[in-house]
Amino acid sequence: MGGPSGFDEPRGASAMSELVIAAPMRVESVLVGSASRRANVHKTGMGPNRAKAAALALERKPGAALLVLGFCGGLDEHSRPGEVIVAERVTASADEGHAETPVACADPHDLAAALRVRGIPVRIGEIVSVSKLALGERRAELLAGGALAVDMESVWLAAGAAERPFAVVRVVLDSPSHELLRPQALAGALRAARTLRRVTGILRDWTPAPAGRPPTGARFSRTGQGNKV
Repeated sequence: MGGPSGFDEPRGASAMSELVIAAPMRVESVLVGSASRRANVHKTGMGPNRAKAAALALERKPGAALLVLGFCGGLDEHSRPGEVIVAERVTASADEGHAETPVACADPHDLAAALRVRGIPVRIGEIVSVSKLALGERRAELLAGGALAVDMESVWLAAGAAERPFAVVRVVLDSPSHELLRPQALAGALRAARTLRRVTGILRDWTPAPAGRPPTGARFSRTGQGNKV
C-alpha cells in the first residue's frame, strides 16, 4: 500500500537494515527487495516530482545512510546494459532550468571496489538527472556536459539523506548502441535486472566510512556476498 504522495512503505519490514534503500520504479524495488528480503527498500516513484515528494518522507526514515539503487541510461559508446555506474556526484541537467546544485556522493571508490572484486563491470562518474527520457541526440548533449549516465530521480532524492551519507549506484539499462526500441533490448534488460539483484546482495549492508577515513574504510555484508574492501 502506498504512503503519502505515492511513497511506498518498505518491503521486507520484518528485519530492517540500518541502510535505507530508495528504488524509484516498482520493477526496481521488486528486484532489490527480492535480492535481500531484510533490506529497507522504499519505492519512491519515477521522475523529479515524485522524487522530491519521496525525499520529504525519506528524511524521517531511520537509517545510517541513504542508497539509491536502480537503472540508468548510459551516455557514451562504451556503455552496455548490465554495466554499473557508481556516482561520484549527481547533478540536475542545467538546460532544463533546475535549481538543484550538484551533490557529492559517499564512498564511490569503496562501493565500486566491492563490485569489481566480484566481477561486475563498474565505472565511477557523474550521473545527471533529467525530467524526460534521454534518447538519441539527447544522450550526446548530456555526455558533453560531463556526465557518464542519466536518470530521472537521484539528485532530487539526495535531500532525503538529511545530512546522512548518500550514495547512488545505477545499472545501465540502455545506451547509445543499445537503445530500448532496438531488437536486442530484451536481452539487455534481462542482463541489467540480474546485475541489479547482484549489486543489491553485495551492497545491502553498506556501512559508510567514518568522516576523515581514507578510501577502503567502508564495510559491506559478511554473509558471503561482500566483506570489507
